Amino acid sequence: MSINTGHGLPFLPGNTFRDVTKRTSSGPGHMVDSSTIFKSAHHRPQTLSYKNGYALPHRPKVGIGQAPLLSSELTQSEINQFSNQTALTYGTTHYSPALDVIPAHVAYDKKVLRFYGYFQQEVLHSPQEGYRVRPVVLYYYLEDDSMCIIEPVVENSGIPQGKLIKRQRLPKNDRGDHYHWKDLNVGMDLVVYGTVYRVTHCDSYTQDFMESEGLVLNDPEPTPVDPYIQRRTQAGRSYITPSVFDRLHQFLTMDRKVLRFFALWDHTDSLYGEARPVTIQYYLVDDSVEIREVHEPNSGRDPFPVLLRRQRLPKNIKPACKPFPSCVLEVSPQEVHQYYSPKDFQVGETLQLMGRRFLLYDCDEFTKTYYQKNHPDLELKPKPVVKKTTELHDRHEVPPYNGFGSLEDSLQNCLSLIPEPPKKDLMKMLENDHKVLRYAARMDSQNPQDEGRLFIFSYFLSSDMISIFEKSTRNSGIISGQFLEKTRIPKPGCTVDKPEFYGPADFAIGDTVEVFRHRFVLTDADPYVLNYLESISDQLPSRTLNSLRQRLGVADQEVDPHTDPQSEDIERLEASS
Repeated sequence: MSINTGHGLPFLPGNTFRDVTKRTSSGPGHMVDSSTIFKSAHHRPQTLSYKNGYALPHRPKVGIGQAPLLSSELTQSEINQFSNQTALTYGTTHYSPALDVIPAHVAYDKKVLRFYGYFQQEVLHSPQEGYRVRPVVLYYYLEDDSMCIIEPVVENSGIPQGKLIKRQRLPKNDRGDHYHWKDLNVGMDLVVYGTVYRVTHCDSYTQDFMESEGLVLNDPEPTPVDPYIQRRTQAGRSYITPSVFDRLHQFLTMDRKVLRFFALWDHTDSLYGEARPVTIQYYLVDDSVEIREVHEPNSGRDPFPVLLRRQRLPKNIKPACKPFPSCVLEVSPQEVHQYYSPKDFQVGETLQLMGRRFLLYDCDEFTKTYYQKNHPDLELKPKPVVKKTTELHDRHEVPPYNGFGSLEDSLQNCLSLIPEPPKKDLMKMLENDHKVLRYAARMDSQNPQDEGRLFIFSYFLSSDMISIFEKSTRNSGIISGQFLEKTRIPKPGCTVDKPEFYGPADFAIGDTVEVFRHRFVLTDADPYVLNYLESISDQLPSRTLNSLRQRLGVADQEVDPHTDPQSEDIERLEASS
């Protein structure tokens, strides 16, 4: 049994295969060695390639292992010979004959006719409008004779707009016929689902297509104006004579330049009338006038700053507008014949503004310079004004101190309806924070039970307050502890309205201090007290410093200013007492 050496199978029926890569002949009487030609790619070759966006034909290779041939290297006969080769692997190529009829989806692909039109929508229960005109665009697709109707979207219209009828074949009548492009024309009514669309015009492509098919289009019609839109449209301003005055030059040269006049609003002829001072400001940038009232303290009037808001004041109104009541007349620029100008404001004369009389008695320096430079013919005549003198009432008397709370807190109730806490010296509190002067004292009393009672005075430099602490004494029967909380102690003999309080200058060793009818004799002090008082010796009497130096025995010895009185000096005070 022979063996199929090409595939390693027995040479039997069913195990032999035709080698499609071999070509036994290239023509009549010619044989080619099958071992030299093999087919390695079985896909359909690419015949087109794209270069710079254009499709170009791609020539196949002449053989396996050879370079492709360029069209410039082949003659026309050789190219035709390669094109006429039909010896393919799967048989001869069959070319289908050209079709006589081209399908509609190929011939009319992406070809659309566009018509413009509108339809009228009835508006019910509205006295201002009876209908609305809504423009639409009708699209006719030639490939399948379908149509769609789209309404252009108007911003903030409040009406659902956009695609009114989606793309479909629209029915023409009840018999089942549909609209064809031959049924469409300009100037016709198109009835679709009960709505009448009026076709007004079309685009240029639609017109060319219809005329090429032998259809004559009617003349285009204008789309009617919507009554509601026309009613809302504001009429444009009409200018009879254009102004030759340069407003830009006035703005650039006169900006932030104001003429200020001091005047009196005279309305003494009315009931309870008087002459009230006002300030008239004339803005040169736009020829506007503003009147401000000058308020006096305790006048009893509401503090409204502006008597007349900034505006241009009409001087002369056209005669046709004078019969109308001035209280309801809204003056427009077309009705004003002339406005007030700087020439109308003359110091020393009475001016009539908005039906009120104003006496211009003076002006500021800028206004005087402006008139001397621009209007030298106008003479300024300032007038002296006698101001009304008001009777001076008696000053409010502060009631006497009642003893409740501190004097400063009680005084706030007399100064304002809603009392506020008294202001404190913040810098003094920050500089003297945690600085305390401590003195030892004994009670000076006629009562024999008070003998031997020892106290410690603490003077707080941040608030000028004094607290008194009583030391414990064994078998005295008196409870020790806080004798007086932090407070300011007034000196004996001073008045309640003008009190004088104890200070560091009043605490000399051996002096008697009276605290709310209790007498104390100072017996000792901390070294820190002497150090601090020597730093402000120019503000204290020498008697106070000498008593401290004599008691502490440090006349020529310097004391450390950073000595902590709470840790070292308090024991010495207790021991000496």
